Amino acid sequence: MSERPRSERPRRLADWLNPTGAKKVHSLVDKVYKRKNLEMAWARVRSNGGAGGVDGQSVVEFKRVLDEQLDRLGHELRTDTYQPLPVRRHLIPKAGQAGKYRALGIPTIYDRVCQQALLNRLEPIFEPVFDDASFGYRKGRSTKDALRKIWKELNAGAEWIVDADLRDFFGSVDHEKLLTLVAQRVSDSRVLRLIRGMLKAGVLADGQRLPTEQGTPQGGVISPMLSNVLLTPFDREMRRRGYRLTRYADDWVVTCNTRAEAQRVLVEATALLKTLGVTLNASKTRIVHVQFGFEFLGYKIKRGTRPLRLAPGKIRSGVRSGDLYAYARQKSIHHFKDQIRQRTRRKAPLTTPELVAEINPVIRGWGLYYHKAHVRKLFAQLDRWILRRLWSHRFKRWRCRGWKQLPERHLYGELGLVRLIALIPSIRLRE
Repeated sequence: MSERPRSERPRRLADWLNPTGAKKVHSLVDKVYKRKNLEMAWARVRSNGGAGGVDGQSVVEFKRVLDEQLDRLGHELRTDTYQPLPVRRHLIPKAGQAGKYRALGIPTIYDRVCQQALLNRLEPIFEPVFDDASFGYRKGRSTKDALRKIWKELNAGAEWIVDADLRDFFGSVDHEKLLTLVAQRVSDSRVLRLIRGMLKAGVLADGQRLPTEQGTPQGGVISPMLSNVLLTPFDREMRRRGYRLTRYADDWVVTCNTRAEAQRVLVEATALLKTLGVTLNASKTRIVHVQFGFEFLGYKIKRGTRPLRLAPGKIRSGVRSGDLYAYARQKSIHHFKDQIRQRTRRKAPLTTPELVAEINPVIRGWGLYYHKAHVRKLFAQLDRWILRRLWSHRFKRWRCRGWKQLPERHLYGELGLVRLIALIPSIRLRE
């Protein structure tokens, strides 16, 4: 079944943001600098936490002079004198890619409050326009929703997959194209100048201020919504053509019935994205059959080919030979182990109860993300590995008798260590 939006095709891709010619929002900036909105924005920024920007001011320090800062921000927005500071560049190593980094742009707390205040007012305007194929950075939509959609399509017989990735998306966004799309729904010139100022604020790297002629900071509060604004014409046009698109931020897949259809999708998608000023990452884009598997949102999805060891009547989960299955991709497993390994290094100055309290959120968060996949064997292996890490930290050597002096029942019972395998819904462990 094809997925076609109900509206007719606009004359231009830009018109996808306002296909019915609805009335634009003319007066918006006064709602942005309203005191109640600024207070709501601050509450969200405070709850998200995070490091400070180029001015060195932390969330705690901002709170000490909160009234003064909100008064100042409201005045600058009201008088059209607000000027954002450049973002602070912070490089994060890419998991499994030695020597490669992801550049985050961290705005100051002051600028984050301003971006959140603007986002509070823009989100209700653009959310109804966003397409059903888009799942990233949207309220009420999650990675699991995107995966369920793909799973349903695969089971319906669409087993050829266009697995695509956009090249340096956040760093290559065309400012003029993005602002043109925003202007399809918002005609308040002061708001448009405010967004332009955020995009052109620059970046501070190695003590030098560098201009930002393109891109939107990956780490900015408003960047995720702007990315959806830019890619909405792509979403809607692809689905108008009858393709089963599922997109999460800059990562997307299309399920197809035949290889020929998948090749056609790739050609048309490349042309559409070029119109929006976006290019595909050739090294991460491919056409593949589900029998060989593909990766999406941290999962490896594949159709099983090996014969099952047990007879069908003895398998309680109902799994059958040739069924689809999903499990954690290898990069995610390595990243999880690196997080645990860093926290449980032998010289970590923590007691065992303190260490358990520190690693529990990491174990629980990662485990709950994958707990409904085919991970029973993996979770059991990782549980044993985590025990060995704790014993090694406590007794300062790997080959120890930690299993006697610090038994499992004590770690899982009195200390409350999270057990990955206990997170699997179908498993009920005996007390």
